[in-house]
Amino acid sequence: MSAEAKLIPSSSQTVGPFFGIGLEYLIESAPELDPADTIVIRGRVLDRDGAPVPDAMLEFWSAGKTSANATSSQGFPGGFRRAATDLDGTFSVVMRRAAAVALDDERMQAPHMLVLVFARGLLRHLISRVYFEDDPALDADPVLLSVPAERRRTLIAGRDGENSFRWDVVLQGDDETVFFLW
Repeated sequence: MSAEAKLIPSSSQTVGPFFGIGLEYLIESAPELDPADTIVIRGRVLDRDGAPVPDAMLEFWSAGKTSANATSSQGFPGGFRRAATDLDGTFSVVMRRAAAVALDDERMQAPHMLVLVFARGLLRHLISRVYFEDDPALDADPVLLSVPAERRRTLIAGRDGENSFRWDVVLQGDDETVFFLW
């Protein structure tokens, strides 16, 4: 390279535009679990304009203990599932019910799931949490309480059945879901 040459950084690359192609094998069918120990989370992934994101993938990691040594057919822990969105941005996942988990020696976290969001246009996955409406431990969860009060609702799934919850992920805009940095 000559002394006069100037280095120019290459452009960033995003995932996509066809993020879902080739990833279908990572999506498992609903596990065979005791219905009393499971919940269903349904929702949509939306962009800043409220339009559906048709090829996002969400990973759900259950906090707290799940059934002892439970693994999926692909060897994933029982408290882990992936869900893909369809053309309407809709997803559905069947999970073991989350349990409360210690944050440190003195504080407990309300039952929740860690959620990773992968989609085209993202350079890195997004990290969020989903809590469950009407859980009495919400009022004392130290992580949830660290989020401004007016934004907490974006992390709380509303009950829409006995063991069923509704939670939408909004990637940007006024109703943007709270995302965490790790």
